[in-house]
Amino acid sequence: MRIVGIQFSIDWQTVVHYSGHLLVPFLVALIFFRKDWEKAGLVMLLAIFIDLDHLLASPIFDPERCSINFHPLHTYWAIAIYFLGLFYKKTRWIATGLILHISTDLLDCFWIFQNCHECYIKSAIHDIPFFTN
Repeated sequence: MRIVGIQFSIDWQTVVHYSGHLLVPFLVALIFFRKDWEKAGLVMLLAIFIDLDHLLASPIFDPERCSINFHPLHTYWAIAIYFLGLFYKKTRWIATGLILHISTDLLDCFWIFQNCHECYIKSAIHDIPFFTN
């Protein structure tokens, strides 16, 4: 894209990823929690703090690494607990935010795998029968 003689390159994966983390919670809150959408959206946005578990990894950020089942708060067990949180009114907003966060990260994994088959082979998702060839 060219604007005023300056060439811009848009990394759609990054745009989609951060939109999923930062904008989608408010969109979901508007649709499903209309009465308290601002509070619900903010609580769902706070789910981004599960990414603090990335600080335990080395390197902290790897553009070819799938987060799912790699980081402690992105494990299958943690995801199961997030789903259980949907059934309780007091935890519904944060559980929804955590599931949206994990869904965004899963979409990012698929995007990574599309461009890097070796990344798929090395990922924990490779071990799930649903994802195998």
